[in-house]
Amino acid sequence: MAEDAKTLIDRAVRSFLDEVPALKPLTLVVGIDLHGRGDTQQFRLQMPEVEVTKDIGADARIRIEMRREFFNAMVEHGARVPDWREAFIHGQAKATGVDQYMRLIVNVVERQEERNRTRKARH
Repeated sequence: MAEDAKTLIDRAVRSFLDEVPALKPLTLVVGIDLHGRGDTQQFRLQMPEVEVTKDIGADARIRIEMRREFFNAMVEHGARVPDWREAFIHGQAKATGVDQYMRLIVNVVERQEERNRTRKARH
């Protein structure tokens, strides 16, 4: 049986922040909408302390939407940053919100991926 959504969101965020440590101090509220069969579960993620609550997240600066089954599969299979990038590029996940935050996150993630590639190339 699948874990509850709050636990999965917490696990996904902590895993993502471990891969992109530059985002750990970012103060941000994110609204997460998980669409299931006929309903939508809404969660509020507050960073940097990674606090997940079942709430509409009216004060969210970024809103992320995706299918619940897809999210469960991604987290349970240990999705990494490139997997999440593919999900957003191909439309399985969608992010909207304040443009400055969106650009900041994209830039930080791209720089981290570039650092990871150069580390591998040197060894």
